[in-house]
Amino acid sequence: MQLNIVPARSGPHWAMQGIRTFWRQPLAMSGLFFLFMATVSLVSMVPFIGPALALMVLPSLTLGTMAATQEAADGKFPMPAVLFVALKTGPQRKAMFVLGGLYALLFIGVMLASVLVDGGTFAKVYFGAAAITPELVQNASFQSAMWLSMLLYIPLSMMFWHAPALVHWQGVPAVKSLFFSFVACWRNLRAFALYVLVWIGVFMASGVLALLASTLLGDAQWMAAIFIPLALCVTAMFFTSMMFTVKDCFSSDAEAHTPQ
Repeated sequence: MQLNIVPARSGPHWAMQGIRTFWRQPLAMSGLFFLFMATVSLVSMVPFIGPALALMVLPSLTLGTMAATQEAADGKFPMPAVLFVALKTGPQRKAMFVLGGLYALLFIGVMLASVLVDGGTFAKVYFGAAAITPELVQNASFQSAMWLSMLLYIPLSMMFWHAPALVHWQGVPAVKSLFFSFVACWRNLRAFALYVLVWIGVFMASGVLALLASTLLGDAQWMAAIFIPLALCVTAMFFTSMMFTVKDCFSSDAEAHTPQ
């Protein structure tokens, strides 16, 4: 396995690859994303330990979306079972469970840090235990907790961005995969910054499109009806693009020594 340093222009290219691959198999990729969300929702409903279990399965399900993207890129129709490929019997399944446990533990740590700021209000809203209101959003302590959580989540996401793929396909131990993933994101920070900016722009464009459509229809109530499915579709495209970031940032030893 070799870490590659990519140019900044790779960021927008990753986003475009994800969008193109999504539209090769839009029905399959949309369905898999909805299955992803449904699985997380069902697991989170388990009494007492549901939220923690939902966090634990996220790395495995993310790997499943990468595997589905690879099939779509190869011109195949990804079946629902591919989403759970990381949970099937295999030499890397234990490491994936360890990775999921680490993600849950660290994410809960981020939420506990926010509890120290606002007494747990933001954490309750995030996990659906409390309703969000305009007054709550304007609260200074709530805003501080939200920004602190976002700041702490950035290095957490960097550690887990490539980790599922490294564990499942490269056989890297769970803890080492976190280190390698963080280093890959850091060394390619310019490309990832542009990648994130492109997706922010795409999400904003979808909101503007929904606003224009509702205005043309003459009813503001159409805004949510148009924006929600559009936003879900864009999110599915975003998940589709993740595999291309991994493929560019890491290559196997065989690929590294293949003459270009």
